[in-house]
Amino acid sequence: MQKDFDGWNDTKKRINAARFAEFAHERDVWWASLGVNIGSEQDGTSDVFERPVLIVRKFNKDTVLIVPLTSSPRRTAYHVAVRHDGIEFAAIISQLRLISTKRLRRKIYQMDRALFSHIRECIRFLFPAA
Repeated sequence: MQKDFDGWNDTKKRINAARFAEFAHERDVWWASLGVNIGSEQDGTSDVFERPVLIVRKFNKDTVLIVPLTSSPRRTAYHVAVRHDGIEFAAIISQLRLISTKRLRRKIYQMDRALFSHIRECIRFLFPAA
């Protein structure tokens, strides 16, 4: 499949010029413009290259740590299968990353505390203490 790097570059310029005027919090699930990425990194879709993400940690008003979500759950050590409103999806914890809040497009919902805690424990397992 051909990737639209040029289209993403145009969109990325508009996102960078924008101002994020909303509030984002841990446990929030947002649509975020993740763009067109390299290799097997999760790409966004649609004309703004977005996909759902879970905010794992908020550092400040400008940056958050997220994990991409997928509607194609796999049962691996790097995909945490979860269910919300009867819909099964997965948090792709191996693709944990820091993003600018400018990439956040619109909030979808706030995740249940128990489910969020489970995902965070899986992330901790992925990065054991050295």
